[in-house]
Amino acid sequence: MELILWRHAEAEPAAPDGDDSSRALTAKGQRHAARVGAWLNRVLPEDCRILSSPAKRCTQTVKALGRRYEVVEALGTESDAEAIIQACGWPGHRQPVLVVGHQPLLGEVASSVLCGRKQDWRIRKAGVFWIEHKGSDGVPYIRLVAGPDLIGKLR
Repeated sequence: MELILWRHAEAEPAAPDGDDSSRALTAKGQRHAARVGAWLNRVLPEDCRILSSPAKRCTQTVKALGRRYEVVEALGTESDAEAIIQACGWPGHRQPVLVVGHQPLLGEVASSVLCGRKQDWRIRKAGVFWIEHKGSDGVPYIRLVAGPDLIGKLR
């Protein structure tokens, strides 16, 4: 199984009313989402399931991919790494999955599936952390970790 973690792109600061879920992408965030989304669209497997947090900044980020996606409440800001891993079906699901979500949750997911425990790993805004698990030896491995600046240089 392939697990691709895509952190949402740069978003506006939190509103005074404290509604974190309505934060929209900044102009820079929109550019980074478009850059990473175009690259991901070229390299993702055709049968990849695409799951997004319901937060506005995540749905704006995933729309840049240009593929159908599903909003999953378990990927929201109040979730935890275990719920996200379960929502993905890691490691036994037959299809690859792309998750668009938040820090520190995505860093905790990455550390949990690779090391067996949550750690404070950071994924850059609009960054991608791609993990693969072949199943034959039971050991997942890192396939790619890149931010939007590097992804802009990949062909």
